[in-house]
Amino acid sequence: MKRLMFTFIVLAGVILFACSKDDDNGEATPFDLLTAHTWVSDSLLADGEDAGGEGQLLHNFNGDVQFRADGTGNFGEYTGSWSLSDDNQEITINTNELPIPIVAAIVELNELSLKITTAFPDMNNPGVIIDIRMTFRKK
Repeated sequence: MKRLMFTFIVLAGVILFACSKDDDNGEATPFDLLTAHTWVSDSLLADGEDAGGEGQLLHNFNGDVQFRADGTGNFGEYTGSWSLSDDNQEITINTNELPIPIVAAIVELNELSLKITTAFPDMNNPGVIIDIRMTFRKK
């Protein structure tokens, strides 16, 4: 009987330590969702108009987007770094190819979809701000 009780206690301990403690309710965190796989651009809009075509404002964001766990990533044709805000509501993307970091609100983030919005200065028209919406889907 002592041997059975000992076996039960050891088994219970193994089960407890094997359980993940990443999130209390078992849902993936925003960090986990971003880094779990590669995303591919789906819709790239500037002021409500498609801006992902050749020669357009968001053309270089076309293609694969990968957020690596070490804070680096590929964002279409750009490479750089990324970080989440403390409340996981915004993502900041830094790349040497852009004059300022992109700070974007996360509108939607789940296993299949990432949607972000931001405002970015129009480099050709000082004082003009462009509303940007980018959507990505799981590749």
